[in-house]
Amino acid sequence: MLMTHPSMCSRCVMNDEVDPDLVLIDGLCNHCRRYDALLSSRIVPVAERPARLSALVAAMKAAGKGKQYDCLIGVSGGVDSSFVALKVRELGLRPLAVHVDNGWNSALASRNIENVLRALDVDLTTNVLRLDEFYDLQRAFLNASVPDADIPADHAIQATLWKEARRHGIRYIISGMNFATESISVPSWSYGHSDWRYIKDVHRSHGSTPLKTYPHFGFAELGWTTVARRVRIVSILNYLEYDKADAMRLLQERLGWTPYEGKHYESIYTRWVQGYYLPTKFAIDKRRGHLSDLINSGQITRDAALTALESDDYPSSLRRIDTQLLGKKLQLDAEAIDAILSAPRRSFRDYRSSYGFVQLLRRTVNILRRMGLYPR
Repeated sequence: MLMTHPSMCSRCVMNDEVDPDLVLIDGLCNHCRRYDALLSSRIVPVAERPARLSALVAAMKAAGKGKQYDCLIGVSGGVDSSFVALKVRELGLRPLAVHVDNGWNSALASRNIENVLRALDVDLTTNVLRLDEFYDLQRAFLNASVPDADIPADHAIQATLWKEARRHGIRYIISGMNFATESISVPSWSYGHSDWRYIKDVHRSHGSTPLKTYPHFGFAELGWTTVARRVRIVSILNYLEYDKADAMRLLQERLGWTPYEGKHYESIYTRWVQGYYLPTKFAIDKRRGHLSDLINSGQITRDAALTALESDDYPSSLRRIDTQLLGKKLQLDAEAIDAILSAPRRSFRDYRSSYGFVQLLRRTVNILRRMGLYPR
């Protein structure tokens, strides 16, 4: 039998084994070409940063005049959201921090949130999900045999941020999302963050507990929030020089923040999904995307990324503990977990979704960014 080797991009470390839709042209992949095409509309040029950031901060302060808060930030205990908290305070803004407790916080995540917000004197509101509903939805996504296992958490977080912004009359949500370290988007890895139709259909097919309180939003609510209430999401790190390693050192020195072994490992469930479920069932190593972003933004070399991929940041002893906890929380015994891992692969395309409309919205926002009509 003829053995074939994965085709890899000549600039980053993405290959067609982890991304079957990878397209190489003269050795350069579609993700790197997309990065180059969007860079000017997402990252503020260095010379323009002081003026653009000053104008943005002034707009936030004007919108928050007479109110308790002038912006809202989501906090998870991770590096991006913690660095955002530090920067908004340095800019003289009055943020309300919002955390969604879905039952999967690591002890380190909780400690990081407490240390950062106490040091910065930032108010926190925590939304605790009804775990019987949430765990049922997570179990449904696993039984749906799709790679989108973290979508229930991501959607609930965004829905909660919209809700809290409306409730407090806050017009700006400051996001830790940033183009420098999170530009790669692979629909076959994860889809559905804003697609309530898809989430509902997965739950209809595989869930059992009614989602009476689960935070969610549809396109009508999204339109009401962004158009009528004029709430904007600002990726403020795109207005700054954001080097992940430097940010981590600063957080440790000034705020008592402690790093994690992997990206988004502040959540035990996310750690299990990215460290075990996706590689085992779908041959997806999301580290390739994260490292490729750092290559494109000049924060690491390609050789350093390849070396990092040879290491294991999820030891088997920790995986066994996490798997046992997952089984207990989601009421899945070892046989059920094995069945999930061995079931035929499926994708969001096997369920009802609004994929076409979601892609249209994304393209529209990117056009508005290029025109200077929407924050970066």
